[in-house]
Amino acid sequence: MSISNTHTLNAWIDGIGLLGPGLENWPAARPILAGVADYVSQSLVVPAPMALPPAERRRVGLTVKVALAVAQEAVAAAQADARQLAAVFASSGADGDNCDAICAALASDGRHISPTRFHNSVHNAPAGYWGIASGAMTPANVVCAYDASFGAGLLEAVVQVSVDAVGVLLVAYEAPYPEPLQSKRPLPSAFGLALALMPQPGPRSLARIQIELVEATADVLENAELEALRRQIPCARGLPLLQALASGRPGRVVLDYLSPLGLAVEIQPCG
Repeated sequence: MSISNTHTLNAWIDGIGLLGPGLENWPAARPILAGVADYVSQSLVVPAPMALPPAERRRVGLTVKVALAVAQEAVAAAQADARQLAAVFASSGADGDNCDAICAALASDGRHISPTRFHNSVHNAPAGYWGIASGAMTPANVVCAYDASFGAGLLEAVVQVSVDAVGVLLVAYEAPYPEPLQSKRPLPSAFGLALALMPQPGPRSLARIQIELVEATADVLENAELEALRRQIPCARGLPLLQALASGRPGRVVLDYLSPLGLAVEIQPCG
């Protein structure tokens, strides 16, 4: 059952960024998701955020590094000017390391909190560092919807593309918590996914997508290991969309959103 819309929500995907265990970037992951190469889980290697000045580079944690890595890959693949793109950042929990360190400091006798820890702990820190790294001064929204955070981010980004007729960079990212938080919110690995979304097709466009809210359950992945990532890491809930894009065929997938709703995505490849 679909939920009626008064406005058709369309966007063109011009670039993809991906970083996860055994999925080191979109070109490497595409044959795996298309089913023509085996998936082999490997430890995540996160590149240093070289676009940041040295002082900022030393201060950032894993979540910022993952977010910037996939954002830069998507923008480079789209051959877009990052300074002209609005941005939507989506994460279910952001920086657990700094949250844990601040909680530990507050529970200690000294109760002294590092200013660097504090400003890196806020949910919009990756968006701020993206502005520094890219020079973008365009609007950047930050969303959080627990396990539905990828769907919420995609919906927000495509609404902006459709209504405002602007290019939007969607960046979804997660990183594990330290103990004891990890036992309460277990995430097996850091993960990042980015999409460069445009209001009109161009020479770099990979596919047109159209989204709507539906009352339906989310699609699952046939590969058991990839499905485990999809279930356990909120931003990996976007993997069915990437799998459909990797196939190069028209299709429709349903992504997780706020129950009982799902986010249906119609995909029409370009070219």
